[in-house]
Amino acid sequence: MSKHRMVDGKLLQMNKRYTDLKNRFKNRMAAESIPQHIYQMEAILDTAQQKMDALEQRIADYKAFQAKIQELEAYYTSQQWKDDFAMDEEGKFPKKLKRGVLSEDGIYNMLERNKEIMDILNGFDC
Repeated sequence: MSKHRMVDGKLLQMNKRYTDLKNRFKNRMAAESIPQHIYQMEAILDTAQQKMDALEQRIADYKAFQAKIQELEAYYTSQQWKDDFAMDEEGKFPKKLKRGVLSEDGIYNMLERNKEIMDILNGFDC
């Protein structure tokens, strides 16, 4: 390889490196001249989209859970619940037993709250 080709090759490499560095510097300077509020608003947009995606998923999950709530409502309106309630009133269940489903107001209040929530959620397509 001749000296001229070697020098030309090195000059070409140096010129390419210089152009790359110049472009990076130019891009950095352009980025630094962007108003800060653009970055702030972009962050708000990203966060809002993430929160909306998460909310839509939670709404869909809650709607899918309605079958279990209907199962609980069916129990609450059954003879079985009345028998269980009577047995609890007679002291036939251990004192340490959690009794949320055996309270008259516990299930009723949850069902009413669920109805209110579902009235709100029925306007959402998830």
